[in-house]
Amino acid sequence: MNATKRLAIFERLRAANPSPQTELEYGSTFQLLIAVMLSAQATDKSVNLATRRFFPEHGTPEAIYALGEEGLSQFIRTIGLYKTKAKNVIATCRILLDQHGGEVPASREALEALPGVGRKTANVVLNTAFRQVAMAVDTHIFRVSNRTGLAPGKTVREVEDKLLKVVPKEFLLDAHHWLILHGRYICVARKPKCPQCGISDLCEYKAKTPPA
Repeated sequence: MNATKRLAIFERLRAANPSPQTELEYGSTFQLLIAVMLSAQATDKSVNLATRRFFPEHGTPEAIYALGEEGLSQFIRTIGLYKTKAKNVIATCRILLDQHGGEVPASREALEALPGVGRKTANVVLNTAFRQVAMAVDTHIFRVSNRTGLAPGKTVREVEDKLLKVVPKEFLLDAHHWLILHGRYICVARKPKCPQCGISDLCEYKAKTPPA
C-alpha cells in the first residue's frame, strides 16, 4: 500500500471519529492499568462490568492490595483467567506501593517489570494515559493491518514496528484507537462489513463482502 492511500485512510478515520477513546472505563492511570491487565483474552464489556463493582470503593493500589487475591477474585470471577489475573494485580499493587510511591510509572521498562504486564499492556498505558507514541497490536489491529494491506506482517511485533514506520506522523498518537475500533465493529473477523466501511475503496483486501 502506498503512502497516499495510508494518509487517506487515517484522514477518513479521523473525520468519522475525531477523538477516539478506549472503551475500557477508568478514573485514573492506575485504574486504566488494572483494566488493561484484566482485559487480556476478555472483552472490554466484561471488564467494565467487573470493574464497576470494585473501582468506586477499591480503586487505588492500597485498596486493591488490601483486598488480597481472594477478595479481588470475588469481583473478577466473571472474567477469564481470573485467578491468575488476581494474583498478578495484587503483586503489581505491591510493587507500585513499594517501588513507585503508588504511582504508575511512565516508562516501558518499569511497566513491563510489573507482573502480568506485557508489551501490549504497556503500550496501551503509555499511549492512552501518558500520550506517548506506542502501538498496542491486538487481534483486531493485527487483522486490519494485514487484511487492508496497511501494514502486513506475520507476527504482532512485525505489525507493530511496521505501523510505527508507515502511519503518517500526525495520526500516530491515535492510530491504535482508530484501528482497534475499526476491527471491532467494521473489519470483523468472519464477515467484514465492507458495504458499511468508510475506507473500503482504499483497502486492498481481495475477498470483500459484497453488498446485500
